[in-house]
Amino acid sequence: MDESGDMGFSHKSSKWFLFTLVIVDNEKVLGSIVKKIWKAIYKKHKHVGELHASHEKDITRTRMLQKLAGIENLKIVTIILNKTKVHVDLRNQKNYLYNYTANIILDRLINTKIIDKDEEISLIVDRKDTKKNLRENFISYITNAMHKRNHKKFKMTLVASHEDKCLQAVDFISWAIFRKYEKGDFEFYEIIKNQIIDEKLLFP
Repeated sequence: MDESGDMGFSHKSSKWFLFTLVIVDNEKVLGSIVKKIWKAIYKKHKHVGELHASHEKDITRTRMLQKLAGIENLKIVTIILNKTKVHVDLRNQKNYLYNYTANIILDRLINTKIIDKDEEISLIVDRKDTKKNLRENFISYITNAMHKRNHKKFKMTLVASHEDKCLQAVDFISWAIFRKYEKGDFEFYEIIKNQIIDEKLLFP
């Protein structure tokens, strides 16, 4: 799971914020695609690098999204927060709003009935916040919410994106969806739209 946009509410902030969840049978296929794209671009670099959709050229974005869209059984769930509709009280509780939005996308995932209560779930999330107490609160909030839904075999891990190729792949998908809402740019969204099984606006 990755995020796009920010939780700010100033004139410099993004208009939208979203979480994107990518479901695959084998996460190694995501990492394999990222490695191949990296090698094709940076042949002279022997060290392992990190790909960011916002930093790459359109040709790289297109190639990445096309390869991801070709993965068998890849499914995308996304929750889009309309920040203009967020009540002023919630604007002052950004951490709660962040956790609440993340919980909603997992609720949507369950409602699509892709996963059942007895299935083992391993959720990898990009570790955006560097504050330990906020990270621990996030993990506790989501884990407890999943257990209340009787998903006892749920495990959540926060990982820095430069350490996980799968998160870099999800970054491209999340970026493509974000562009649709923030910039009205459907070009990259169109590549992966058929893999999106649930696209929900929060506070429409």
